[in-house]
Amino acid sequence: MSERVLPEEWVEVSVGEIAEVVSGGTPKAGEPDNFKEAGKGVPWLTPADLSGYGKKGIAHGARDLSEKGYASCSAKLMPAGSVLFSSRAPIGYVAVAENEICTNQGFKSFVFRVRVDSSFAYYYLRSIRGLAESLGTGTTFKEVSGAKIKSLPFVLPPYEEQRLIADKLDELLAQVNNLKARLDAIPAILKRFRQSVLAAAVSGRLTEEWRDEHGSCLGNWELLTIGDVSTVATGKTPSRKEPKYWKDGDVPWLTSASTGVIYTDAPEQFVTQFAVDDCSLKVFEPGTLLLAMYGEGKTRGQVTELRLSATCNQACAAVIADDAKILRGYIKLRLLENYEETRKSAAGGAQPNLNLNKVRAISINVPPKSEQAEIINRVDQLFAFADQIEQQVANAQVRIDKLTQSILAKAFRGELTAEWRSANPQQVSGSSSAESLLKRIKEGREVLVKQSKNRNVSKSCKEDRSMSNKTIKVVEALREAGKPLSGQDLLAAAGYPSDASAEKLEQFFLDIRESLSAQEIVMTRRDEKGQDWFSLTE
Repeated sequence: MSERVLPEEWVEVSVGEIAEVVSGGTPKAGEPDNFKEAGKGVPWLTPADLSGYGKKGIAHGARDLSEKGYASCSAKLMPAGSVLFSSRAPIGYVAVAENEICTNQGFKSFVFRVRVDSSFAYYYLRSIRGLAESLGTGTTFKEVSGAKIKSLPFVLPPYEEQRLIADKLDELLAQVNNLKARLDAIPAILKRFRQSVLAAAVSGRLTEEWRDEHGSCLGNWELLTIGDVSTVATGKTPSRKEPKYWKDGDVPWLTSASTGVIYTDAPEQFVTQFAVDDCSLKVFEPGTLLLAMYGEGKTRGQVTELRLSATCNQACAAVIADDAKILRGYIKLRLLENYEETRKSAAGGAQPNLNLNKVRAISINVPPKSEQAEIINRVDQLFAFADQIEQQVANAQVRIDKLTQSILAKAFRGELTAEWRSANPQQVSGSSSAESLLKRIKEGREVLVKQSKNRNVSKSCKEDRSMSNKTIKVVEALREAGKPLSGQDLLAAAGYPSDASAEKLEQFFLDIRESLSAQEIVMTRRDEKGQDWFSLTE
């Protein structure tokens, strides 16, 4: 058990003491008729269905099982309210079943039959994900065994307090999630802000007032191309088969992968001076701009500025500003602003490429150098402001992530409901106490074990769909029997089937509690098998 300090009204147990732990299964993937479109068959879940899933409840995964597929595998249909817990790839995804559902073997799920609130269990299991992960073993991927899952600690407050905790967590974490969503949206806003700054910079809008103050105008701008104001070159890749080109090299050699940052300070790889001389590699000085002419994903069109002398491969265009005509910082702004258009101009099949002529043909509106310097300065200031906000957001996101765990920890130490317990002692003591609840849970599970021996969750759930709902009050059942009955016999006499659902069992136990409180029945004794016996009040 854990070393946490719990309220004296709570008890701590292992989850296997209060829940059925249910595994899953998968039919043969090579037989398409084992599966159906989501919502058209037997609801079935895999851990992948919970990846990125942000809601508490879930009704089905990406696809269902057909009746044939369900019957052919070890998947077990669980009732609504079951708490689904992934035990591998990865460990610790949690959701609550909104309806009958089964899973693949990547789950060890929990069916709570008596007075354990599903939402409470959901949040509690989220709070101990780290503990569950630490119990995982395996090389390819970690997995937690059923035995270890059953041994996980579970805190059990009185039932009403469980519901109150779940309600408070719904409210508090909804606020946290709302704040997190707002924070998560800010980077995209900042990206659009930077792009709008770049567009304003190279179109003249950013310095309209400056031109008015300095007696200048847009007529002083000149429409040119990158090739007009710079030298554009590229590099090459020395043969990998020639060790003399690579072994013990000390000349930095870059690829398009280096263009993912604004400045490049460190080399990816090195070539030898022999490779530079023998392969006629160009070594570019600091201040050279490298533009990715091709590369995977978003690489093509990216720009970086060298802060070291380096050569490069043929995937990069090296843009060397003509200092007499333009400031390299201004070319850089135009290439950054033109990122999407640069990508569109690429040609080719699976991996479209640019070429040096297309880079040289990129248009650029060139203002006088004094205005170029002002534009660069203003963009630097605005980008620094955006960078500062971005860092603050990143820091806030870390705090938000910690806040969720902090709230969960407080909830399961009893801190969120301390005042409620003080104000409602009758709800946490006597027959409403956690000890009494634990006793009823264990009694209910004993009934299920004894009467459902050799039955599985799959069968009971299937038969639940058609079982009779004709039950009678325990008082009437005792009256008809005309003699005292054990709890097990009373369950049957009141018309409850041996594989009754959690809701049915809860109805039965509630009926007993109400009848005892109304003094209509009494508990006469407990036999050597631990069974409570009941009779009508004389």
